Amino acid sequence: MECTVRWVRDGGMTLMAETGSGHVLMIDGAPDGGGRNLAPRPMETVLAGTGGCTAYDVVTILKRGRHDVRGCSVKLQAERATTDPKVFTRIHMHFIISGMQLNADAVARAVALSHEKYCSATAMLAKTAEITVSHEIVAA
Repeated sequence: MECTVRWVRDGGMTLMAETGSGHVLMIDGAPDGGGRNLAPRPMETVLAGTGGCTAYDVVTILKRGRHDVRGCSVKLQAERATTDPKVFTRIHMHFIISGMQLNADAVARAVALSHEKYCSATAMLAKTAEITVSHEIVAA
C-alpha cells in the first residue's frame, strides 16, 4: 500500500493525497493554522478512516453470515491529548445497524470481532486510545 501527499503551494495548508489505488483525498487545516478550511483536518481523516475500516468489517461479517443487513453507520467521538503529539486518548464508536430481522447476537458478535480482531485501524489507535463500542439495531 502506498500514498503520496503533496502540499498545494498556493493553497495555504491544503494537502492532496493520492492513494495507491489512484484516488485523491484533499486535506486542509484550520485558518488559525494557515489553512483555508476547505477539507477535513489530517486527524479527522484518521478518525474517518477508522470508522470506514470497522464499518467495512461489520458489514462483511454480517453479509458472510447471510444476515439481511441494509445499513451501517458509525458515529465516532474522540478525545485527544492536550500536549504534542496530540494523539487520540479516547474513542467511542456507536454503530447503527439496520436490516430485516437482524439477529442481535450476530450484530454484537460482528461489532466485537471488528473491534477485537479484524480492524487494523482500531488496533493501531488502541495503542494510545481507550476504545469503546456500542451498537443499536434499527429495523429496515
